Amino acid sequence: MMFARLLLLFLFSAAPQPAGAQVVATADSGDTGWMMLCAILVLLVALPGLMLRHMGMVNVRNGLAVAAQTAAVAAGVSLAWGIAGYSLAYAPGNDWLGGGANLLLAQLGTLREGLTVPESAFVLFQMSLAIFAACLLPGALAERARLGWITALAPLWLILVYAPVVHWVWGGGWLASLGVMDFAGALVIHVSAGFSALALALIIGRRRSSPGGGHAPLLGMAGGALTWVGWAGVVGGWALGATDDAATAILNSHFGACAAALTWMAIDRIAGGRSTATGVMSGALAGLVAVSASAALIGMGGAILTGIAAVILCRAGKAMIANRVDDAADIFVVHGLGGLTGMLLMPVMVLPALGGVGFEPSITLGGALTSQAIGIVVVALWAMIGSAMAALILSVILPMRGSVQDESDGLDSVQHGQQGWDFR
Repeated sequence: MMFARLLLLFLFSAAPQPAGAQVVATADSGDTGWMMLCAILVLLVALPGLMLRHMGMVNVRNGLAVAAQTAAVAAGVSLAWGIAGYSLAYAPGNDWLGGGANLLLAQLGTLREGLTVPESAFVLFQMSLAIFAACLLPGALAERARLGWITALAPLWLILVYAPVVHWVWGGGWLASLGVMDFAGALVIHVSAGFSALALALIIGRRRSSPGGGHAPLLGMAGGALTWVGWAGVVGGWALGATDDAATAILNSHFGACAAALTWMAIDRIAGGRSTATGVMSGALAGLVAVSASAALIGMGGAILTGIAAVILCRAGKAMIANRVDDAADIFVVHGLGGLTGMLLMPVMVLPALGGVGFEPSITLGGALTSQAIGIVVVALWAMIGSAMAALILSVILPMRGSVQDESDGLDSVQHGQQGWDFR
């Protein structure tokens, strides 16, 4: 009886199979789990990391308002990403913009082409990065922007500014063809959001009352610490799998943040006689932003040097614009100038002499520096022009900022009264 069963099993296995019965590639569960974890860590950066940091850096009468704005921005951008943002960034299109194949997240593949994860996991990770980028904007406009206006601005900014930049650099667009390199968002996320924040802060104007500094440095520190921890998801996720590149990227980001935090402390001590808690965290974030350009491609020495250089440029920039631009959370200084530093230094820091991976034979140092500079100029200008267009067009429909009395009383009292939230 046993022999007969074995014989039948052998005959069945040896029989010709239908032509359509082919082995179908499946997602790697480890890489998929890693991508999902990284997406959650990036969401931790935006909510609650940036929310707490923004709350701590504004006047006590505006903390709840900026938190609500950050949450509303995250919600609006998430929907905009699913409806059209992902398709415009990554669907097959031309050198300037993606096509409409993935509108409303239609036709997602079982596997993202060239990766070992399902496309849905890739969409999730990319959505978390988009939320992170957009949630930087309320920090620059705190204590002035109306809730309704900034809620409507964020999805418009995503479609007009962020999605095209993603396509140009990460989606195989014209900047990628030109040789622009950005490992984990120093250009795409931080230069675009930082220079957008600069344009928006100039358009909306300075706060009518004296800023007076942040009311809760402890909240700012807590938010910064959450952002520091969650950054492992930002750079680790761009390894696109649980690999050595992911671990290397996380290590280098941490080293860069540590060097930058200590450098900011030292500069504060030399310039003002004492170090500050806000300065320590601002330095760490500047280092994280700068190293994002090359996190998996450099060595420890390159990460440390990048972090130090970023702080020097950010501090110089902060001193230059202090009386010209009212940026409550230093978004332009930390993210715009930090990302710019990382992008410019990337071609040097990836050299083998500094522990980096080096270039392919067809790429020269001069050519790489030129490409990076072009990428920075293009993205910075597009971010400022696109953000200005979106803000001014929207202001025809929705008021950009409140009245003098509203800002004097604080936006918390305007938006949160006895009858609940006022969508202003």
